[in-house]
Amino acid sequence: MRKAIYILVTAFLLVSCNGRYEHDTIPNVDLRFTIYPNSTTYLNLNYYGGYEYFTGGVAGVIVYRLDESTFFAYDRACPYDWQDPDSWLWVDESGLMIVDYCCGAKFNILDGTPIAGPTSLSLKHYKCRYDGVALLVYN
Repeated sequence: MRKAIYILVTAFLLVSCNGRYEHDTIPNVDLRFTIYPNSTTYLNLNYYGGYEYFTGGVAGVIVYRLDESTFFAYDRACPYDWQDPDSWLWVDESGLMIVDYCCGAKFNILDGTPIAGPTSLSLKHYKCRYDGVALLVYN
């Protein structure tokens, strides 16, 4: 009995410590890049509520700046139709939602949860680490 519990606990730790966020539909791909959000290269990230599009991930990455030190990064693949090559996510004109214009799905830009459309799945997100100068986006 003790051996079985030991094996289960060990298996759980190995699975839970892989460092990756698992998504129900969108596959995991290695992602790691560093940017300097206060530089003139990324003018839209110089202010709160700004965002930029980057390559990487499954369909690209949206990086959104909430405040001085908080950033969110989402894959541009929609959880509903991520395999459709024409289905990319875009930040809408208000800057408050992320939208898939193909299927009509809308997501909250602050946490990636669905607001409207055919999906109940949240956006695939990536980790962000900001030290006041450099922003590391990774999984």
